[in-house]
Amino acid sequence: MKKIDHIGIAVKDLKKSNTIFKKLFGKSNYKQEIVKKEGVVTSFFQIGDATIELLASNEKGSPIDKYLNKKSEGIHHISFEVFDIHAEIERLEHEGFSFVEPKIRIGAGNKLVSFLHPKETNDVLIELSQKKTKN
Repeated sequence: MKKIDHIGIAVKDLKKSNTIFKKLFGKSNYKQEIVKKEGVVTSFFQIGDATIELLASNEKGSPIDKYLNKKSEGIHHISFEVFDIHAEIERLEHEGFSFVEPKIRIGAGNKLVSFLHPKETNDVLIELSQKKTKN
């Protein structure tokens, strides 16, 4: 693993949360994006080398909608940037970890992402993230 890529925070009201985090960080988000396949709208704040991703559901029954209904707002996941997502998945499976399906998908920023099953990581959702290489 290279580094922490971002920390994802589930929020109920993205507009309200953008205002809160703008005040907290002293600057606006640098991008907002809809990830249609996940039923989520995201908002990103850059703080030094770290990124905070706010996630709000824009579709009933989406993973974030289910999360918010079950656990409410708060830290949703920690994302780690990896050199080679396929090799990292293979290494972690060899170590006994399992993954949320589908194993690899396209996430925000058009990155390849994969999520370890939180039941094996102390109930912390861990995301692996790799920038797509240009073909």
